[in-house]
Amino acid sequence: MADTLHGFGLGVASKNSRGEILDVYYPAPLATISGELASALDGVSGEIDAATARSLATDLKAAGHAPLAAVAEKIASADKAIVASSLAENVPPTTVGDAYLKLHLLSHRLVKPHGTDLSGIFALLPNVAWTDEGAIDLDELPERQLTARLSGKVLEVSSVDKFPKMTNYVVPTGVRIAHSARVRLGAYLGAGTTVMHEGFINFNAGTEGPGMVEGRISAGVMVGKGSDLGGGCSTMGTLSGGGNIIISVGEECLIGANAGLGIPLGDRCTIEAGLFVTAGTKVAVLDDARKIVETVAARDLAGRSDLLFRRNSLSGSVECLTNKTAIELNESLHANN
Repeated sequence: MADTLHGFGLGVASKNSRGEILDVYYPAPLATISGELASALDGVSGEIDAATARSLATDLKAAGHAPLAAVAEKIASADKAIVASSLAENVPPTTVGDAYLKLHLLSHRLVKPHGTDLSGIFALLPNVAWTDEGAIDLDELPERQLTARLSGKVLEVSSVDKFPKMTNYVVPTGVRIAHSARVRLGAYLGAGTTVMHEGFINFNAGTEGPGMVEGRISAGVMVGKGSDLGGGCSTMGTLSGGGNIIISVGEECLIGANAGLGIPLGDRCTIEAGLFVTAGTKVAVLDDARKIVETVAARDLAGRSDLLFRRNSLSGSVECLTNKTAIELNESLHANN
């Protein structure tokens, strides 16, 4: 039996006609559980019956986990498939239930991006139709659409994807999301985060908060407190050409509109609008007199703070100099209570 668990969830699942799980909703997941409770929950995994759920409710009450105990009681009395997931170690998920638990842990802010192993998750998750009636197997979608039409309704298909939108499973406190379809389950949104209509946050990525997101935060990218991602800007993730380099944005940074980032940024850095800085971009480093000290690849400046990246309007070359100002977010815009 495990002394410590790296996650436990009890939830309800959607299944197709073949009995295969399409998604799982975990209302109150737990992370880093230790002691007697961890030993009791270890191995409680997969589909369980109502009696087992009631027994778990009793154990959870005795251990002082009232929220999850209440979930267990409610689930036990409903006519839904019940799924438990117990993560004894931080290893890649092996079931759809485990994968959804890990995504929930991220969006519930119980673990941060890169804090849980998501290796192989793409191959594990089924590609389904996300509709106003929940997850539907793609092979079964035409029949469901016909049934809806014959009853005078239209089955609304919002997307066809492996990942659902976060807000159908988790709505973190203290955030604003203008277009909920642009934030995937598994995104981490710190308190004070504002995601505008064109902002996008992938799974295993996110913000410490507070922050303004009007650009794209790709998978694996974490943005520090007080940073602003301008409209249409982009961050390269490990799934979109970034290789094994973990891209990150430090605190109080500004990535200008339609700019891009392919290296980790330190604190108080600025990339001017329209400039895409990749690891191989040749950068002329300037001194206080605006004289070129050296020319380096942008990767050599990775993680350094107080830098301003700009393009010389005459020569077209990319320059880097000390950033004398740091952005300050409007506190009233990010008090998302």
